[in-house]
Amino acid sequence: MDIDTRLLRYFVAVAEEGNLTRAARRLFVSQPALTKQIKQLEDQLGAALFTRSRSGMALTEPGRALAERAPALLAEWDGILRETKAAAGRAARVLRVGFVASGANEATQLIVAGFSRRRPGWRAQLRQASWANPSAGLADGEADVALVRLPFPGQDALRTALLFTEPRCVALAAAHPLAARDVIPFRALWDEPFVAAPAESGPWRDYWLAADERENHPVRIGAVTDQPDDWLSAIANGYGIALAPESAIRFYARPGVVYRPVTGVSPSQVAVAWAPADDANPVVQDFVSCCLASAATRF
Repeated sequence: MDIDTRLLRYFVAVAEEGNLTRAARRLFVSQPALTKQIKQLEDQLGAALFTRSRSGMALTEPGRALAERAPALLAEWDGILRETKAAAGRAARVLRVGFVASGANEATQLIVAGFSRRRPGWRAQLRQASWANPSAGLADGEADVALVRLPFPGQDALRTALLFTEPRCVALAAAHPLAARDVIPFRALWDEPFVAAPAESGPWRDYWLAADERENHPVRIGAVTDQPDDWLSAIANGYGIALAPESAIRFYARPGVVYRPVTGVSPSQVAVAWAPADDANPVVQDFVSCCLASAATRF
């Protein structure tokens, strides 16, 4: 019997979380989709893996047997895939660099140029990820190194090095009444609908909603997007406002959308991230060194 490793990953997440909602958020999938996949795995195995109740998901005896072995199996398979992809990259002299939104802003080009000088014949292949994947492909092995915004789900399992911070501002429709202000206190935005990232992005979504900086004031969601163009359209059409890094003023200018400084929120943190398995990878570490060198010359 052949079992899709994706189904095993879903099973392990539910087993570890003991809750479908938390597992779905961790996996970047919807809860109904996760439920369907768990049912598919149970049908293939011919055994119930969980007992479901209001308190959560408890493993059955067959579920416990699978839970004991599946994590090690997946870890070994991930290692095989990562090593195979790394070998392919070495053969082609390509470093896969994931990034979210504007990456490290203007420093991105300087970092890539520095890497090319340090590694002649190598190419840094930049790959932009959606906001539904805030690790920029690093968590699932689709990138060797990534330029990210902190915090993001799965961050604790990876290495990160802070490069710089920048203030957050607010993006509004040009016709919004608050757009007439020069500076807007965050408290004045609490009752506004926000354009949010998908719920599955967890702490990434919460951070860009400033959920922890509202003194328990509830968040209103006006639209959900995972791409910059959709995000800008939702704001321009008046479906909501959004917090953004100050650099969005330069990278995401659009008619109908204005940016204003906002007070009362923490700054955005830009970092370089890589997998612990690549601590001794000289190519990855050369890229990290270029990132850190660029950050040092920024101030």
